[in-house]
Amino acid sequence: MIDILAKIVEVKKDEVKLLKRDYTLTRFSDYEYFSQECLNFEKALSKPEAISIIAEVKKASPSKGIIRENFNHLSIADTYMNNGVDAISVLTDKQFFMGNIFYLNEIAKYKSVPLLRKEFIIDEYQVFEAKANGADAILLISEILSASQIKELSKAAIELGMNVLLEIHNEQHLDKIDFSLNKIIGINNRDLTNFTTDLNTTKIISEQINEDVIIVSESGINEMKDLEFLKTTKTNAVLIGEHFMKADNIGDSVKQMKEYCIY
Repeated sequence: MIDILAKIVEVKKDEVKLLKRDYTLTRFSDYEYFSQECLNFEKALSKPEAISIIAEVKKASPSKGIIRENFNHLSIADTYMNNGVDAISVLTDKQFFMGNIFYLNEIAKYKSVPLLRKEFIIDEYQVFEAKANGADAILLISEILSASQIKELSKAAIELGMNVLLEIHNEQHLDKIDFSLNKIIGINNRDLTNFTTDLNTTKIISEQINEDVIIVSESGINEMKDLEFLKTTKTNAVLIGEHFMKADNIGDSVKQMKEYCIY
């Protein structure tokens, strides 16, 4: 998976070159969403009575291939919103996850909850592109960014009115983070070397993070016992994609997971 991450970053560098060829930063400001106020992603993840749910619109992944054959991004997002998720994550990477920036743009037309752009962001142009296409928050991945890149890209997002979900995979990346700037931390429970998931990762890493930071547990969250365990940690929210995408009835699956999330 480390090799896959390296491959993805190389593809992103090429994509950014094309983005810079076809757009100027000021051109993004012509988009209808660019001047619109963002929905509050941070607030959506701060419920005292329950763990919040970020539900993901995700067709495929490099490790699993196609996860949902019957995939319609608008229908899935509609089901999520109708069943009361707190935020929606939209995969926009084409090559590895079969996503698309237009999925984000089209869902944003009728969003009632904040939208997270799930992408491998390495350049400010991608941040502007996210805002222009209706994102309320962006994902940054500490694994592929330096401390200075994290700071620079976070500031760019914040200046545009968006929140940042900064993802870490292991404790080694904690020293890259300025917690006065990055207040929402995603902890990925998936081991990138062997694809196994362990929810203890959330517990171990979150214990080293200040109380005023919002913790989002990502990957490996499928059943009641997973939520019961996460309630014993500092977890404020969960990001769930594959579990919902594999469900025969997404709406029923969301309702069940919401019950598990109540304290």
